[in-house]
Amino acid sequence: MEEESQIPKGRYAADISSINEAHARIKSLILKTPVLSSTSLNAISGRQLYFKCESFQKGGAFKFRGACNAVFSLNDEDASKGVITHSSGNHAAALALAAKLRGIPAYIVIPKNAPTCKIENVKRYGGQVIWSEANMRSREETANKVWQETGAIFIHPYNDGRILSGQGTISLELLEQAPQLDTLVVPISGGGLISGVALAAKFINPAIRILAAEPKGADDAAQFKAAGRIITLPETNTIADGLRAFLGDFTWPVVRDLVDDIITVEDSEIVKAMQLCYEIFKIVVEPSGAIGLAAVLSESFQKNPAWKDCKHIGIVVSGGNVDMAVLWDSLNK
Repeated sequence: MEEESQIPKGRYAADISSINEAHARIKSLILKTPVLSSTSLNAISGRQLYFKCESFQKGGAFKFRGACNAVFSLNDEDASKGVITHSSGNHAAALALAAKLRGIPAYIVIPKNAPTCKIENVKRYGGQVIWSEANMRSREETANKVWQETGAIFIHPYNDGRILSGQGTISLELLEQAPQLDTLVVPISGGGLISGVALAAKFINPAIRILAAEPKGADDAAQFKAAGRIITLPETNTIADGLRAFLGDFTWPVVRDLVDDIITVEDSEIVKAMQLCYEIFKIVVEPSGAIGLAAVLSESFQKNPAWKDCKHIGIVVSGGNVDMAVLWDSLNK
């Protein structure tokens, strides 16, 4: 008899029911992304690795799943007002694209230091860009001002049950595509991705291990886990621009309860993993998307006896929107 899930219904902002509902809602709009493997990377890592390539998702990242679910969950009256968010990354473009598909306005507050490639994606999908200063206070104040002017519905980049549910559809696909997986390695930032992935994966297979991958220059989640509470870092410093956010009150409980460990890696390890993805898979992967491979290849993972039984590892390649100027600068340092 299969082991039953021990996740109580209603404890978290999302659950297997809301994730299944999200999948039914968005499956005709999203891409079922491929799972790639490489004998070369298996040999290097000493494990069987399976890469869930959300870099091939519409909008170039997993964020489209959550944004699509949030937008298409709205009733017609609310949707007619449009949607608004503040984001420096892939959520901005994802929400713009989801709103475009529904035929409603998207107001996107973007800090002035956002990567050029991600700003261009928002414009390409018809989002209305509103600039803010490069700090959270300015982002939130600017979004609030736009909300007062438009009445648009605010869609948080990660601290929203609809977002968690959309991201959880990754696990529904991945564990169907590769049911032999015993471990998942997932990037962590605000926690929307790993929360949705963990909730679905642990329901399907309660014994599966969920490991988070985080840059050492933005290791708030690792510090949260160690302290047992949410803390705020005074600053972050990492090439992984998509992994600079902090956990929210919807995502922290899932990370606290369902994520087995957090592996932190240096930026140099992330860049090396990107290089391997380019050279071996021939695919474009942004730093945030390469961090899962970096974590599995890291000394802290390879030499940790707690993970010696992790034989079949699913790695979520979260996105492929690379700011090429930043990449070349990093490679030339």
